[in-house]
Amino acid sequence: MLSLESAAVIRATLPAVGEALDEITARFYGTMFAEQPELLDGLFNRGNQASGEQRKALAGSIAAFAQALLAAPDTRPDALLSRIAHKHAALGVTEDQYTIVHKYLFRAIGDVLGEAVTAEVASAWDEVYWLMAGALIAQEARLYQEAEVDSRHPWRRWTVVERREETPDVASFLLRPADDGPLPAARAGQYVSVRVLMPDGIHQTRQYSLSNAPGDRLRRITVKRVASVAGAPEGEVSGRLHRTVRAGGELTLSAPFGDVVLDDTDTPLVLVSAGIGCTPMVAMLEHLATTGSARPVRVLHADHAPADHALRADTRRIVAQLPDARAEFWYEEDAAGEVGARTGLMDLDGLDLPAEADVYLCGSLPFMRAVRAQLLRAGVPACRIRYEVFGPDLWLAHGEG
Repeated sequence: MLSLESAAVIRATLPAVGEALDEITARFYGTMFAEQPELLDGLFNRGNQASGEQRKALAGSIAAFAQALLAAPDTRPDALLSRIAHKHAALGVTEDQYTIVHKYLFRAIGDVLGEAVTAEVASAWDEVYWLMAGALIAQEARLYQEAEVDSRHPWRRWTVVERREETPDVASFLLRPADDGPLPAARAGQYVSVRVLMPDGIHQTRQYSLSNAPGDRLRRITVKRVASVAGAPEGEVSGRLHRTVRAGGELTLSAPFGDVVLDDTDTPLVLVSAGIGCTPMVAMLEHLATTGSARPVRVLHADHAPADHALRADTRRIVAQLPDARAEFWYEEDAAGEVGARTGLMDLDGLDLPAEADVYLCGSLPFMRAVRAQLLRAGVPACRIRYEVFGPDLWLAHGEG
C-alpha cells in the first residue's frame, strides 16, 4: 500500500519524472555497468542495451507501476509484476541485486533531476521502488520454490539429442538433461533461458519457448537466427547456436518459466502468431493432442512465405489430430504454394471466431498490436487476449498489458 503522503508527491512529480525516465535509465545502466561490469555476464542482454530497448522497458515498467499505485493505492498491479517476475526467475535474479539496482537508479535520478529531488520526493519514489521490488522478490521466491530451483545455482546442463533444420533460418534442438535426471515441471506456453558463453568470455542469455508438449520425454526449443538488418548486428546468441550447436553437444538451460500458459479448461481457443511466434502455439497444440482435448481451436498464423514458416508440418499434423481444430495461414509471398493459404497480412475481417474464446498472441510487437486491435473491433474482450513478448516488454512502455 502506498502511503497517502507519498501518493500525493508521486502524483505531483510523475509527469516530470516520466519525461526524464529515458535519460534516467540511460545514466543508470551506464554507471552501473561501468562500476559493476560483472552484471553484464549473463544477466543483461547486450543487444537490448545497445538498442535502448531495455532502457525503454525499464522506464515503462516503473511508470506503469507508479500509475497503477495512484489508480488503486490499496492494490498491486499483479499482471505487470507477474510478467517481470517470470522473466527475472528465468535469468536467476537474486534478492541482493535489487539493492544494487536501487543504488544506481536513485543516483541517476538525483543526477538528472538535480535540486528537484528534495528529501520528500526521494522518500516517496523510494517507497514506490521498494513496494515494487518487495513484491517482485516475494513472487520470484515463490517461483523458485515451485520450480525447485536454487536461485544461486539456477542452471542445468542439457544434451542435444537431435538438431532439426526447420527452415533456412530456423533450427530445432531436442534436449534431455545431461545428468539423466527427471525433466522439470513445465506448462504449455512457457519458455527457458539458454545461457551461452560468447567468444569474448562473457555469457549471454536469451529466452526461447518450449516448442513441444511439456509432458514429453524430451524438450525442444526452436531458434530463429536473427539476421543483421539495416545496420543492426545479427543476434549474437541465435547466430552462435546456429553455427556451433550439433547433436551430442550441450546447452545450459534454466527451468521453465512464463505466465502466458495454456489453461486446462474447455473454453474455445484462438492461437494467433507470426514468424517464430508459432513456437509456444505448437507446444499448446501438442499438449491438447496428448491430453485428448476436445476444445474448439482456431490456429491463425502469418509468415513471409511457406518456406519460412517454421513447424508448419507439425502444426498441420497436430491440427488434424484434434477433433475440433482448424488452421488459417497468411503469407506475404508464395501463398499459392500452401493449400488454402491467404495472400497478404493477417486480416480477421469476416473470420468466424469461436464465441467467448481465449486468445493467445505471440509475434512481433507491431503484429500483436495490429491483431489485438482487430480482435477488439470484432468484440473480443481485452481480458481474454493474452500475449507473450520475448526481450524487453515495450508494450508496457505504452501503458498496455
